[in-house]
Amino acid sequence: MSQQVLPVSNAPNQTFTATLQVDGAPLTLQIELHYNEIAAYWAMTISDQNGNLLVDSLPLVTGNDPACNLLRQFSFLEIGSIYVINQTGSTTPNYPDNTNLGTGFQVIWGDTP
Repeated sequence: MSQQVLPVSNAPNQTFTATLQVDGAPLTLQIELHYNEIAAYWAMTISDQNGNLLVDSLPLVTGNDPACNLLRQFSFLEIGSIYVINQTGSTTPNYPDNTNLGTGFQVIWGDTP
């Protein structure tokens, strides 16, 4: 299984293009990350290389299961899997905030399950 760390930071609004190895083939996607200050969570929007929307406002959460694939419900798209990994050692909160995305919490992209 191929796994890659997305180059994210705690900048409040990020847009970048990522070419990932998914299911043994290169996949180019446009990624947008937005931090919602009021609700205190990150959301990701994923588009294909032509700008066609694939997934909108996907919350970046860790879940109770360490193998919580955020793209599980979108597996029909065959764009892989996303995991948010807590590297802080703290369980409160167990999701990235506006200071620790990309440092205390990593976003890992993998193959389609």
